Amino acid sequence: MNVLIVIESCFGNTAQVAGAVATGLRSRGADVTVVDAASADAPAAEGVDLLLLGAPTHNMGLPGPASRAQAAAKGGHPVSSGIAEWLELLPGQAGRRVATFDTVAGRGFFSGSAAKAIEKRLRRHSATVAGRESFLVGGTAGPLADGELARAELWGAALAS
Repeated sequence: MNVLIVIESCFGNTAQVAGAVATGLRSRGADVTVVDAASADAPAAEGVDLLLLGAPTHNMGLPGPASRAQAAAKGGHPVSSGIAEWLELLPGQAGRRVATFDTVAGRGFFSGSAAKAIEKRLRRHSATVAGRESFLVGGTAGPLADGELARAELWGAALAS
C-alpha cells in the first residue's frame, strides 16, 4: 500500500501525530511518505492508495493567514500556505481513499475540527473517506496529551487494514 500524508503543523504537534500514524501504517507493510503542505508540489496523488491530510484546528477549522499570524506571535512556526491552500489546487479524487486528522486544544462543543473541514472539502472532490480522527494537545503550543501518539500509531495501523 502506498500512502501519502500531507500535513500543516505550526508547533510540531500535528507533525508528531503524522509520524506516529506513519509508524502504524509501516507496521502493516505500507510505504509511507510524509510531506509538509507548503513544500509539497501541486497536489498529485498518482499511485497513492491512501491519502491522509492533517492540520491543527484553528478558530474551529482550518488554519488561515490570520490564525497562522496568531500562531507565530505565540512562538509557533507556521508557513505562508498550508492544507487549505493545498486543497484548493487538488484535482478531482473520484473514488480515492482518504483520511483526515487534526490536533485540537481542549475537548468540547466549541473546539471545532480541522479534520472535519478537510473531510468536507475532500467529499466535494468525490473522495471516499476512510476515517477522521482528532488528537488532543494540552494547549495552543502543546504538548500532546498523554497516550495520543500511541493512539495515532494504532489508528495508522487500522487504516492499513
